[in-house]
Amino acid sequence: MTLPRLPFFYGWIIVAVAFVTMGVGVNARTAFSVLFPPILGEFGWERGLTAGAFSFGFIVSAFLSPLLGRKMDRHGPRAVMELGVGLTGAGMLLAALVNQPWHLYLTLGVLVGGGSVCLGFTGHGLFLPNWFVRRRGLALSIAFSGVGIGSLVLLPWLQWLIERSGWRAACTAMGILVFALLVPLNLLLKRRPEDIGIQPDGDRAPVSRDAAGHADNVIDKAWAAVDWTLTRAMRTARFWWIALGYFCGLFGWYAVQVHQTKYLVEIGFSGAYAAWALGFVSFVGIPGQIALGHISDRIGREWVWTVGQAGFALCYAALLLMRATPSPALLWFMVVSQGLLGYGVTSVVGAIPAEIFQGQHYGAIFGTLMGIGIAGGAMGPWITGALYDATGTYTLAFGLAIGCCLLSTVSIWLAAPRKIRAVAGRIVRE
Repeated sequence: MTLPRLPFFYGWIIVAVAFVTMGVGVNARTAFSVLFPPILGEFGWERGLTAGAFSFGFIVSAFLSPLLGRKMDRHGPRAVMELGVGLTGAGMLLAALVNQPWHLYLTLGVLVGGGSVCLGFTGHGLFLPNWFVRRRGLALSIAFSGVGIGSLVLLPWLQWLIERSGWRAACTAMGILVFALLVPLNLLLKRRPEDIGIQPDGDRAPVSRDAAGHADNVIDKAWAAVDWTLTRAMRTARFWWIALGYFCGLFGWYAVQVHQTKYLVEIGFSGAYAAWALGFVSFVGIPGQIALGHISDRIGREWVWTVGQAGFALCYAALLLMRATPSPALLWFMVVSQGLLGYGVTSVVGAIPAEIFQGQHYGAIFGTLMGIGIAGGAMGPWITGALYDATGTYTLAFGLAIGCCLLSTVSIWLAAPRKIRAVAGRIVRE
């Protein structure tokens, strides 16, 4: 590799670090799904109470997200990521000592939930969009697809540890992995390409601009000229449409993620088979995320968000059908629709607000939006568990989640990032 090409590849080094960090950090939180059955089996707590630990962690994350945005604006990604590593690793190690519900809420809830929001979509969405413009969707989708590889490797590994040595040993092993791998890796991070003297996408020349100084992908020049602070953004309808879209979208996503393993076991699948299914959801999401991220750079973010929400709605429909007919064909249809289509939303979750509110204060804006979205992610598992406890079935809860998918889709179309900045494939040139 010659030195002149090094700056171009540094952006992709940042993507690679994010890929590994998310593969481990997000799956430390997702591991709650495979820990959920043995914890219930050992303590006999109510399902809603136990699942509530996951939801409580999401509520804490929702409050942390705006603070993370401000911390990112002031100190950069390295400080945010290492904070996440410390919280997540400590939470997993201390979870091995759980004996009371509040222990579970503190460890797998507060510490792992709070740490993983730094290491997950929120933390990386605060700075990764800075590194790419033309390839923004593709770069974000590659970084976020690390979650799929992590799920395929880590969740079955944790299930194997649970069956061999118990869920407490699995928590300890996961905590050690978080510290050993992620502490040194995230020392490579930088906030933006200008910090090393290059431009987004690895370009050596500045982004092409018109006579008024606007980048050539700007559609609404008056909107783009505003110095968007959090206060200004919150006075716009677009901010609240994104907030509603993210709240409903994450409600549907995390409701199924937490409850599907237990649900599949109840309708006749083995615990190992259900864990592999959860892992394969993220695995088949890898090509889906990357393809849909690339497509979003060509046709627009709204279309990809729509495809993702349709995938989650189909996933819930398949789960409802499986109650009467628990066939492998329906199971794998559920896996494909949830992973290949549904997980495609991750490729645009950072791009949508970046194209509307791009600027010096973007961290605070995105952090607040993700805080609202995470609140939806927190409500999803808790409400789903509570509805199950009240009705003895998931039918009502899954129907509610399908409605959330539809509302989320409409909200993002109304936010209309396409009307502020065009994606590369939609730029009209003279």
